[in-house]
Amino acid sequence: MTKKVFVSGCYDMLHSGHIAFFIEAASHGELYVGLGSDRTINQLKGRKTINTDHERLYMVQALKMVKEAWINSGSGLMDFENEVVDLHPDIFFVNEDGFTPDKQEFCSRLGIDLVVSRRIPHEGLPTRSTTALRQECLIPFRLDLAGGWLDQPFVSKYYPGPVITISLEPEIEFNDRSGMASSTRKKAIDLWQSDIPEGDPEKLARTLFCVENPPGTNYISGSQDSIGIVYPGVNHILYPQGNYWPEKINSINEEETLSWIEQHLYLINLSPRESGYDVLSDTKINETSARELAEAADEVWQAIESGDLKGFGKGIRRSFEAQVAMFPHMVNPYIQEQIEYYTPESLGWKISGAGGGGYLVLVADHPIKNSIRLKIRR
Repeated sequence: MTKKVFVSGCYDMLHSGHIAFFIEAASHGELYVGLGSDRTINQLKGRKTINTDHERLYMVQALKMVKEAWINSGSGLMDFENEVVDLHPDIFFVNEDGFTPDKQEFCSRLGIDLVVSRRIPHEGLPTRSTTALRQECLIPFRLDLAGGWLDQPFVSKYYPGPVITISLEPEIEFNDRSGMASSTRKKAIDLWQSDIPEGDPEKLARTLFCVENPPGTNYISGSQDSIGIVYPGVNHILYPQGNYWPEKINSINEEETLSWIEQHLYLINLSPRESGYDVLSDTKINETSARELAEAADEVWQAIESGDLKGFGKGIRRSFEAQVAMFPHMVNPYIQEQIEYYTPESLGWKISGAGGGGYLVLVADHPIKNSIRLKIRR
């Protein structure tokens, strides 16, 4: 009996990478495709699609390797649940960016094989992705590695210290509300359109910070976001007590160091934090916890400078635990379950940003299966 194979995605700006993915999936059996609705894509990515869901459905249905296609009825990263339950495919086929622990658990519960694509382009053709085709915009994302929250005066007033960030090439279109400074990046796009202009990086970062936080803003976004986007490489952003702007910014842009970080950082796609989520409730901020966060960030920076992988992982884990001690709602049972699952093969971990979801960031001395790799902006 021919197996049924299911794939799900946006499939906007249909390109050769999509076709190669469909062909690879169809090699396992009859191919069924679920498309994310316009509403779902806007919810996850914070942007509108180029083509509407009905136009995308028309194009996908026209492909000869596709048995049947539809627009998924649900929302979020698991918008396909109802359709998969009804179809009950033998195989759920995903690419590396599309793998999540939720999908693994869902498939295991239904007895469906989850197969991860090798993402091999058609012979003689380049690797393609929708994100790459949209790269008229080169403005990066930002990931903080340690010390996050010390850019907020309500934390640094207890004890000063650094935030460690890396600037990321936009090769991956990170989900909205996932702690990758996507809201700050949108302001940067409004301000500069396609790329960060030439000029003094501190002046540019100050400009972006002011644009994001105009007079009358109720909640001031931390300046580590604007600095982490504007400054390439890995950055040590030192905050004095009770100040929104740092007193010093140190950057490392040596290829050896940046390649070392890229080789040992892995991301697991969780779900974006929910709307209305309040990380600021039930906080426990004091001098002891702020000092621990600052010292952990210093430990991470020292490990980066010396190439100490175990120290790098230990410092990132220590920083994350200090954050959670101050902001207990940063984690929930689901996130804790994912951390425990990956603990045996990781040297350190955190979740991206402040927020109850997004991406699980792992430090490891070997590749983590089905993880996302990062490219630091040079």
